[in-house]
Amino acid sequence: MTEKQPAHGVRIRRVYEAVEPDDGTRVLVDRLWPRGLAKTDAVFDDWLKMAAPSAELRKWYGHDPGKYAEFADRYRAELAEAGSAASEALGRLVELAAEGTLTLLTATKDLEHSHPRVLAAEITESDG
Repeated sequence: MTEKQPAHGVRIRRVYEAVEPDDGTRVLVDRLWPRGLAKTDAVFDDWLKMAAPSAELRKWYGHDPGKYAEFADRYRAELAEAGSAASEALGRLVELAAEGTLTLLTATKDLEHSHPRVLAAEITESDG
């Protein structure tokens, strides 16, 4: 499942999907290397590990859709922390989105309840 937000040029895709010509800049935004993906098979322009939620937040969330709203709030707080590595990574993503189409890559199966969805919203809000 591919999510596209063409008005702002930010997309969310699974890292396992084939590259599309209109992907633009492809950035892996997971903290951990995607399970089952050989490094030689991965196609992306950058890996911003620090754009992902902290290990503590990721473990607390556990991809439980019932916790998504609170997870998104906690994750936004991490991204907003001035001077943090997460905030710097978000800034870099905003810069990349300003240059053209940005595709956020993740291994997460449930894109609807994923951290890249929160990231895409933050990038869009920061860019506008």
